[in-house]
Amino acid sequence: MLNLRFIRPCLFSPFLNRSSSFGFSPKQTINFVLRSQMGTLTTSSSQSSPKLFFRQLFEKESSTYTYLLADFSHPDKPALLIDPVDSTVDRDLSLVKELGLKLIYAMNTHVHADHVTGTGLIKGKAPGLKSVISKASGSKADVFVEPGDKICFGNLFLEVRATPGHTMGCVTYVTGYGPDQPQPRMAFTGDALLIRGCGRTDFQGGSSQQLYKSVHSQIFTLPKETLLYPAHDYKGLTVTTVGEEMLYNPRLTKDEILTCHILR
Repeated sequence: MLNLRFIRPCLFSPFLNRSSSFGFSPKQTINFVLRSQMGTLTTSSSQSSPKLFFRQLFEKESSTYTYLLADFSHPDKPALLIDPVDSTVDRDLSLVKELGLKLIYAMNTHVHADHVTGTGLIKGKAPGLKSVISKASGSKADVFVEPGDKICFGNLFLEVRATPGHTMGCVTYVTGYGPDQPQPRMAFTGDALLIRGCGRTDFQGGSSQQLYKSVHSQIFTLPKETLLYPAHDYKGLTVTTVGEEMLYNPRLTKDEILTCHILR
């Protein structure tokens, strides 16, 4: 098994091009456009072509979001999928092919009964692709990640943050920090933090106290403008921000004792 500790500085990614000058400047104006029932979101800049390609895809039976990210400015267009669903594998792979992307990782934020992963099916149809999940999950994968690891795709990377509480192995993937990384930052929270809610904590190693601490220490410490993308939504909502959830999340804006009582 490959351990991402070996590529933590992103110097060993096969798609890294350190001479690239593409990237977002903090001073650039970034527009976010939501369109289509699939939840497509694109980032664009008034000064340069976007470096990060991003699509939000939806599976209606389980109300699961799958996220496709790629370094579009890199010659190989390396890409990854976060939380693929078994019933939409063909749809996702068709999109990858149409866009000329090279899919290198299929990643999961967690494993749970309501989150039927399509990672195994994708591996059978995309030679060379590696599956990724947290080491703490106890599940099978090609790559096991731990807090602080970096997952590189081209000149971009995702930072791994441990956010247990819904399950012991939940992680949040956060886009990189730096002048050559997308701004505002984006976090893919799985079930740890939903839009105006959070995942249940009453089975499969769940803990309300641990979830509260995870969200407040690992997600709410991100810049308030950070965009948050959950693994599920049941009300048609697609995206939120750290600032919004700190103000309006009814389960996580109260003090720890009251919140833990509500989540039990």
